[in-house]
Amino acid sequence: MPDGVKSSEKVSRRVFRRYFPLIFILWILFVLYPNPLNLIISIHRVLNFDADPSAVEFMLNDFPSDPVDIEKEILARIPYRHDWELYSMPWYCPTVEEVLEKREGDCKARALVLASVLEAKNITYQVRSSPIHTWVDYGGKQETSLENAQVEFYQYDPETGERRFQIPHIALSEVMDSFWRAFWGPMPDGRKALLISGLLALVAARVILRKKRVAQ
Repeated sequence: MPDGVKSSEKVSRRVFRRYFPLIFILWILFVLYPNPLNLIISIHRVLNFDADPSAVEFMLNDFPSDPVDIEKEILARIPYRHDWELYSMPWYCPTVEEVLEKREGDCKARALVLASVLEAKNITYQVRSSPIHTWVDYGGKQETSLENAQVEFYQYDPETGERRFQIPHIALSEVMDSFWRAFWGPMPDGRKALLISGLLALVAARVILRKKRVAQ
């Protein structure tokens, strides 16, 4: 084998070994988000939580004035569905228009519509997020095991623009169980097969290169 080819192979092996963790992570991201822009957009939308009062104007007359009753009505109108099922992504923050078009959504989608209605009715609210849930807080809202100050890690006040982060007090087992139900459970079988086969191929290549290195 020519020296140039051998040198090129050595460089390729060295690069693969050095950046193996990065390649591993990039493969996971590629399978979950073929278009990475969707993940970036979703993170931006969650942090800014762009409620859209104008998008819900046509339905305001159907809602009561009490925020507790408004939330109950929205939860009844928008059945819960995972992002995998609606948008072919494990985690996605839609616009208000997208939620109203689908008429289904997860906690982020429902909270977005609720925030839009509350804002249209000039009712003060804050957006709160835990590692497994996003919800809207307002005067008179009762805390639950999913929605309370102890489990939240992010709070956003749209009126003042203030953002606050804190360490959430939530069991790791609860986070893992939620991940399984929301991310892995509804994930299409084709994506699961692609993800696992790709990761196994990377690991196998890593092992083979290591054995060749030892043999040399």
